[in-house]
Amino acid sequence: MTSQTIVVKIGGSTLGHSDTSLLDTVALHERGINVVLVHGGGAEISRWLNRLGLESQFVDGLRVTGAEELRVVTAILAGLVNKMLVTELLAAGGRAVGVSGVDGGTARATITRPELGHVGEIESIDPHLLEALLTARCIPIVSPICWGIVGDNYELLNVNADDVATDIAVAINASRLVFLTDVPGIMDTNGNVIPWIAAEEVDSLIAVGTIKGGMIPKARACKRAAHSIPRARIIDGTASHALLRETEADPGGTTIVNEELA
Repeated sequence: MTSQTIVVKIGGSTLGHSDTSLLDTVALHERGINVVLVHGGGAEISRWLNRLGLESQFVDGLRVTGAEELRVVTAILAGLVNKMLVTELLAAGGRAVGVSGVDGGTARATITRPELGHVGEIESIDPHLLEALLTARCIPIVSPICWGIVGDNYELLNVNADDVATDIAVAINASRLVFLTDVPGIMDTNGNVIPWIAAEEVDSLIAVGTIKGGMIPKARACKRAAHSIPRARIIDGTASHALLRETEADPGGTTIVNEELA
């Protein structure tokens, strides 16, 4: 893919908080920069499961997705949330197309932890559909509902959106992977943002507790992406025009970098 392609993971923790990421996406696109958006939707899933009398259960931060839960997860992620984002991006002046990891066989996953039910980890990415949409000057909005072969059957699988964004970024040779969060970045023990972290330092920072909680999977995803992507970024998506500032000299946030590629 072109050297000017950014993959952005957006989530419920940032959208709706005076968020400008969709406006920024359109502005970047108008500047000739390709943008692929990957989204989650955990809070909306939990609300609908609660309405239907289904309990949300988590193991190691991952949602347990049984057969009934999978119906809700698919409807919310590949349906409601995805199409709401497409509508909002269209309203902002963008040319958006909503897809899932199933469409075009884009994201194939496999079950590695059966105790989680219909939850998978990415096995491979076929980038052809996304590349075709980018070539057509569209903005793909990707939900993390993927597909896999379980036994002899093709099945839908729920996959962590951080992982989907990471593997898509690697597959399309993106120039940058950006995680929008609701904090300024990875912070040190004094509460100051750490602007640069070498990929090989991530595990040690997790071990000493500098990187903790919900930041751990994002930092690990950035480390994995850094093997082939020059910059993986964690930024505060609630800050005004945070995504647009990614093209500036000092955009803020934390960059996890492979020093051999920098």
